[in-house]
Amino acid sequence: MATIETIYLGDLRTEMTHMQSGTKLVTDAPTDNHGKGESFSPTDLVAGALGSCMMTIMGIAAKTHGMNIDGTKLSITKVMSASPRRIGEIVIDVTFPMDYEPKQRMILENAAATCPVAHSLHPDTKQTIRFHYGK
Repeated sequence: MATIETIYLGDLRTEMTHMQSGTKLVTDAPTDNHGKGESFSPTDLVAGALGSCMMTIMGIAAKTHGMNIDGTKLSITKVMSASPRRIGEIVIDVTFPMDYEPKQRMILENAAATCPVAHSLHPDTKQTIRFHYGK
């Protein structure tokens, strides 16, 4: 069974359906590439997938080690490159609502580094991850 089914809606817009849950997501081409920018672009989803993946893996590590990371926020910036047009860099600022002991920080940061999406991106796509504690 397929994981996702996608339909082209016209005017540079697609609708994806997650087959297991039925959840739908619409993409739109960005304004700098002939689109309206009215929804996530496919490259936005790649950047978001990296952040969500890191957050999920940190959540698993936190749960395993009896830590609470509820309220942790990500600020994700996607930087496009030209020739060929591609994602050149993804910058993620991870802001935890509390401070952690050095060992706990190491657990969280190492967990983020094991994210499958991070390991799936092309090596030329720079990943800049910055951790902020207690803010």
